[in-house]
Amino acid sequence: MLKGLDPILGPDLLWVLAAMGHGDDLAVVDANHPAERIAAATTTGRLVRLPGLTMARVVGAILSVLPLDDFEPAPLRRMSVVDDPSQVPPVQAEVWALISAGTIEASDFPGIDRFAFYEAAARSFAVVLWLLPHAQGYRLEHALRNGGEYR
Repeated sequence: MLKGLDPILGPDLLWVLAAMGHGDDLAVVDANHPAERIAAATTTGRLVRLPGLTMARVVGAILSVLPLDDFEPAPLRRMSVVDDPSQVPPVQAEVWALISAGTIEASDFPGIDRFAFYEAAARSFAVVLWLLPHAQGYRLEHALRNGGEYR
């Protein structure tokens, strides 16, 4: 039994996080993302589902055990809103606030085009899908870059 872990970090997600190395990305995506297709193209082919949770809750739990890569200029990225790339939807702003409470600044949370995000997510180590319906229907994805200890 492991002590002190966030209870949403189940065995599948812990395996993914422990297996990641320097330079590996983790895509955290919402229910509107084509997660099955994208996850099949990742390094591990794994899709970890976390139903009933917000993105901020999922990202917070992941970051409780996985440090962001401080050698990477943009260790956290988000998918831009399709018709308004400058817009930061509330669910992304909630994650942004969680991250910026640490050392990441606003300029370190860049948005990328929808299809460029899909391509980046397909090159990631695995995909984590949070499944909480939200009224706005935004497609919100983040890629976390692992910067933990040398493995």
